[in-house]
Amino acid sequence: MLKEFKDFILRGNVLDLAVAVIIGTAFGKIIASLVSDILLPPFGLIFGKLDFSSLYLNLSGTPYASLADAQKAGAATINYGMFLNNVINLLIVGLVIFLIVRAANSLQRPKPAAAPTTKECPYCLSVIPLKAVRCAYCASDLIGK
Repeated sequence: MLKEFKDFILRGNVLDLAVAVIIGTAFGKIIASLVSDILLPPFGLIFGKLDFSSLYLNLSGTPYASLADAQKAGAATINYGMFLNNVINLLIVGLVIFLIVRAANSLQRPKPAAAPTTKECPYCLSVIPLKAVRCAYCASDLIGK
Protein backbone atom coordinates (compact mmCIF):
# COMPACT_ATOMS: atom_id res chain seq x y z
CA MET A 1 0.00 0.00 0.00
CA LEU A 2 2.87 2.40 0.79
CA LYS A 3 4.46 1.63 -2.59
CA GLU A 4 1.18 2.32 -4.39
CA PHE A 5 0.82 5.64 -2.55
CA LYS A 6 4.40 6.58 -3.48
CA ASP A 7 3.73 5.72 -7.14
CA PHE A 8 0.55 7.79 -7.06
CA ILE A 9 2.28 10.83 -5.55
CA LEU A 10 5.24 10.68 -7.90
CA ARG A 11 3.10 10.62 -11.02
CA GLY A 12 3.65 13.74 -13.09
CA ASN A 13 0.06 14.93 -13.15
CA VAL A 14 -0.28 14.81 -9.34
CA LEU A 15 2.85 16.92 -8.93
CA ASP A 16 1.65 19.31 -11.62
CA LEU A 17 -1.66 19.65 -9.78
CA ALA A 18 0.11 20.33 -6.49
CA VAL A 19 2.25 23.04 -8.09
CA ALA A 20 -0.84 24.56 -9.73
CA VAL A 21 -2.70 24.69 -6.40
CA ILE A 22 0.25 26.35 -4.66
CA ILE A 23 0.73 28.92 -7.43
CA GLY A 24 -3.04 29.48 -7.61
CA THR A 25 -3.17 30.17 -3.87
CA ALA A 26 -0.34 32.69 -4.12
CA PHE A 27 -1.93 34.29 -7.20
CA GLY A 28 -5.26 34.48 -5.36
CA LYS A 29 -3.61 36.38 -2.51
CA ILE A 30 -2.04 38.80 -4.97
CA ILE A 31 -5.39 39.42 -6.70
CA ALA A 32 -7.18 39.84 -3.35
CA SER A 33 -4.55 42.36 -2.28
CA LEU A 34 -4.79 44.19 -5.60
CA VAL A 35 -8.55 44.47 -5.23
CA SER A 36 -8.73 45.38 -1.53
CA ASP A 37 -5.60 47.54 -1.28
CA ILE A 38 -5.38 49.19 -4.71
CA LEU A 39 -8.78 49.17 -6.46
CA LEU A 40 -11.37 49.48 -3.67
CA PRO A 41 -10.00 52.64 -2.00
CA PRO A 42 -10.50 54.79 -5.14
CA PHE A 43 -13.98 53.28 -5.60
CA GLY A 44 -14.76 54.17 -2.00
CA LEU A 45 -13.54 57.71 -2.62
CA ILE A 46 -15.57 58.09 -5.82
CA PHE A 47 -18.82 56.39 -4.77
CA GLY A 48 -18.71 57.05 -1.05
CA LYS A 49 -18.48 54.28 1.50
CA LEU A 50 -19.07 50.92 -0.22
CA ASP A 51 -18.99 48.96 3.02
CA PHE A 52 -22.33 47.23 3.51
CA SER A 53 -21.05 44.98 6.30
CA SER A 54 -23.16 46.71 8.97
CA LEU A 55 -26.45 46.00 7.18
CA TYR A 56 -28.46 43.22 8.79
CA LEU A 57 -31.96 41.98 9.42
CA ASN A 58 -32.75 41.36 13.08
CA LEU A 59 -34.85 38.22 13.55
CA SER A 60 -35.01 38.32 17.35
CA GLY A 61 -37.52 41.16 17.69
CA THR A 62 -35.32 43.00 20.20
CA PRO A 63 -33.89 46.23 18.75
CA TYR A 64 -30.08 46.63 18.68
CA ALA A 65 -28.05 49.71 17.77
CA SER A 66 -25.62 47.81 15.53
CA LEU A 67 -24.80 44.41 14.13
CA ALA A 68 -21.97 44.07 16.64
CA ASP A 69 -24.39 44.62 19.52
CA ALA A 70 -26.84 42.06 18.11
CA GLN A 71 -24.07 39.50 17.64
CA LYS A 72 -22.71 40.15 21.13
CA ALA A 73 -26.19 39.50 22.55
CA GLY A 74 -26.46 36.31 20.48
CA ALA A 75 -29.47 37.52 18.50
CA ALA A 76 -30.44 35.75 15.29
CA THR A 77 -29.56 37.99 12.36
CA ILE A 78 -29.40 37.78 8.59
CA ASN A 79 -26.20 39.59 7.61
CA TYR A 80 -27.12 40.56 4.07
CA GLY A 81 -24.59 43.41 4.11
CA MET A 82 -21.71 40.94 4.36
CA PHE A 83 -23.22 39.02 1.47
CA LEU A 84 -23.41 42.19 -0.64
CA ASN A 85 -19.76 42.99 0.18
CA ASN A 86 -18.72 39.50 -0.91
CA VAL A 87 -20.73 39.74 -4.15
CA ILE A 88 -19.13 43.11 -5.00
CA ASN A 89 -15.70 41.73 -4.13
CA LEU A 90 -16.31 38.68 -6.36
CA LEU A 91 -17.35 40.87 -9.27
CA ILE A 92 -14.28 43.08 -8.92
CA VAL A 93 -11.93 40.09 -8.56
CA GLY A 94 -13.55 38.46 -11.61
CA LEU A 95 -13.08 41.66 -13.62
CA VAL A 96 -9.42 41.95 -12.57
CA ILE A 97 -8.71 38.30 -13.45
CA PHE A 98 -10.47 38.75 -16.80
CA LEU A 99 -8.33 41.81 -17.58
CA ILE A 100 -5.11 40.02 -16.56
CA VAL A 101 -5.91 36.95 -18.67
CA ARG A 102 -6.91 39.16 -21.59
CA ALA A 103 -3.62 41.09 -21.34
CA ALA A 104 -1.62 37.85 -21.09
CA ASN A 105 -3.39 36.43 -24.14
CA SER A 106 -2.63 39.56 -26.15
CA LEU A 107 1.07 39.21 -25.34
CA GLN A 108 1.26 35.71 -26.77
CA ARG A 109 2.54 35.61 -30.31
CA PRO A 110 0.12 34.16 -32.82
CA LYS A 111 1.26 30.95 -34.46
CA PRO A 112 2.39 31.50 -38.03
CA ALA A 113 0.00 30.20 -40.63
CA ALA A 114 1.04 26.95 -42.25
CA ALA A 115 2.25 27.26 -45.83
CA PRO A 116 -0.32 26.01 -48.33
CA THR A 117 0.35 22.59 -49.84
CA THR A 118 -2.40 22.65 -52.46
CA LYS A 119 -3.79 24.99 -55.09
CA GLU A 120 -6.80 25.11 -57.40
CA CYS A 121 -6.57 24.19 -61.05
CA PRO A 122 -7.48 27.38 -62.97
CA TYR A 123 -9.41 25.33 -65.55
CA CYS A 124 -11.48 22.78 -63.62
CA LEU A 125 -11.13 24.27 -60.10
CA SER A 126 -10.06 20.93 -58.61
CA VAL A 127 -7.68 20.94 -55.66
CA ILE A 128 -4.23 19.72 -56.72
CA PRO A 129 -0.76 19.61 -55.11
CA LEU A 130 1.12 22.91 -55.13
CA LYS A 131 4.04 21.47 -57.15
CA ALA A 132 1.84 19.91 -59.83
CA VAL A 133 2.65 20.88 -63.44
CA ARG A 134 -0.37 19.09 -64.93
CA CYS A 135 -3.86 18.76 -63.46
CA ALA A 136 -4.71 15.18 -62.52
CA TYR A 137 -8.41 15.80 -63.20
CA CYS A 138 -8.56 17.69 -66.49
CA ALA A 139 -4.97 17.10 -67.75
CA SER A 140 -4.42 20.83 -68.31
CA ASP A 141 -0.84 22.08 -68.52
CA LEU A 142 -0.15 24.25 -65.44
CA ILE A 143 3.39 25.44 -66.22
CA GLY A 144 3.51 29.18 -65.62
CA LYS A 145 0.12 29.25 -63.92
